Amino acid sequence: MNILVLCTGNSARSILLECLLRRLGEGRISSFSAGSQPAGQVHPQSIRLLDAEGFDTAPLASKSWDVFAAPEAPAMDAVITVCGSAAEETCPIWPGVPVRAHWGVEDPAAVTGDAAPAAFRDAFDLLRRRAEAFLAAPVEEMDSAALKQHLDACGRLP
Repeated sequence: MNILVLCTGNSARSILLECLLRRLGEGRISSFSAGSQPAGQVHPQSIRLLDAEGFDTAPLASKSWDVFAAPEAPAMDAVITVCGSAAEETCPIWPGVPVRAHWGVEDPAAVTGDAAPAAFRDAFDLLRRRAEAFLAAPVEEMDSAALKQHLDACGRLP
C-alpha cells in the first residue's frame, strides 16, 4: 500500500507523518510526502525532533507533489492532507483515484522562538496517535470504502 502525505510546504507535518508511517508500518506500507508549494528544505526543528526519536533524516527532502504525478511515480492507494484548520492555510488537492483523507494539524513551523520545540512535539504526538490507530487495523486488506472510513475516523482523533 502506497500513501502520500501532502501539505503546502512539505517541511514539517507531512515529513513527520511520512516518517511515522514508514516506521510504524514496518514494511506493510510505503509512505511518501510532498507539498503543493514546497519550502525547499525540511524545517530544522523537524530534523531535530526526528533525530531525537531515532529516525534516519538523511534522505528527507522537501519536494513538490509534481514528483508523484509523473507517469513513472508509484501509484498511490491513499492521500492524506495534514494542513491545519486555520482559514488562511490552503491544503493541496490531489487529483485521481486514491482514497483521500484529511488529518488536520496546526502548523508547528508557524511557531517561533522558545515555543517551537513544544509545537513540533505536539504535532508529532498527534500524528503518531493517528498513525498508530490507522495501522492497528488491517488497512492493506480494506476496500476503498472501508479504507476511507477508517482514515477519516483516525483523522478525527485528538
